[in-house]
Amino acid sequence: MSTPGLLLVNLGSPDSPTAKDTRRYLAEFLHDYRVIDTSRWIWCPILHGIILRTRPRKSAALYESIWHEPVAFPGDEAPLIRITRAQAAGVQARLGNGVHVEIAMRYGNPSIGAGLDALKAKGCTNIAVLPLYPQFAGATTASVYDGVAMALEKRMDVPELRFLRHYYDDPRYIAALAGSVDQHLSTLDWTPDVIMTSYHGLPQSYVDKGDPYQGECLETTELLRQHMGKTESELYATFQSRFGPKAWLQPYTDKTLEALPQNGVKKVAVMMPGFSADCLETLEEIAEEAKESFMEHGGTHFTAIPCLNADPAHLDLLADLAKERLLNGWL
Repeated sequence: MSTPGLLLVNLGSPDSPTAKDTRRYLAEFLHDYRVIDTSRWIWCPILHGIILRTRPRKSAALYESIWHEPVAFPGDEAPLIRITRAQAAGVQARLGNGVHVEIAMRYGNPSIGAGLDALKAKGCTNIAVLPLYPQFAGATTASVYDGVAMALEKRMDVPELRFLRHYYDDPRYIAALAGSVDQHLSTLDWTPDVIMTSYHGLPQSYVDKGDPYQGECLETTELLRQHMGKTESELYATFQSRFGPKAWLQPYTDKTLEALPQNGVKKVAVMMPGFSADCLETLEEIAEEAKESFMEHGGTHFTAIPCLNADPAHLDLLADLAKERLLNGWL
């Protein structure tokens, strides 16, 4: 039997914080029907006529502002990609030479096709795919399934495949999250009044059609609340990153933060359990933009808790998930 391969897949980032590379990345991302399910006859003129003409320059500036963060993961690639490489190295070390580990991004580089090619070049005919999304959503995990299928559709020799669907309720994931909160708060000289778990948003219509994402996010927060001994008023879930005119999952992170100081909540810690690695949505949208808005509305203390990134407990979890749910019988 050949050595199996493990492909860690995350969302992706532009190749550089320039308008040109950001436009290319956004075009691929926003063309995915699982991300935007609007009719192509309606959506494509909007995308190409308006969004891809105006948004890339603004988004590129935001990427530029966080491109070299966090400093613990040096390199010239986007933070998300550098962190994912560190995660792969940590998982590889834990799994040993019996598995070949590669990374891929659903959009941008390194592509899913490139990741599969790298594993094929190492002789892998059994490949396990681990999407780095704790909670399942059609726009994330299912899109990875699509990406793998598209990468293989013209190949004569297709590997045996296994996919991980989710790990939102794994006790080790919950414990890793709780440990990251305790560790981060221990570095502060103040105690937050509340801890918010902010998840990437999704149009409400997607959930209405059957997407389980919202329920899995709320379950993660509930399990974390139980693990940490918190009440609903001390730790609760919100949703960030709205896009377009549709109604998205609520409560909204930004609106919640703006209202908290009026209710006497002046000290807030925000964590992002749906993100396995820090990226634009955590480093800029929460740590910078959300903090500024909260303080402008009367808040006094704000901290963004880093994602699990390459925390040893997180790497242990990913390696264990791979061994127990993906590589069993192949090793």
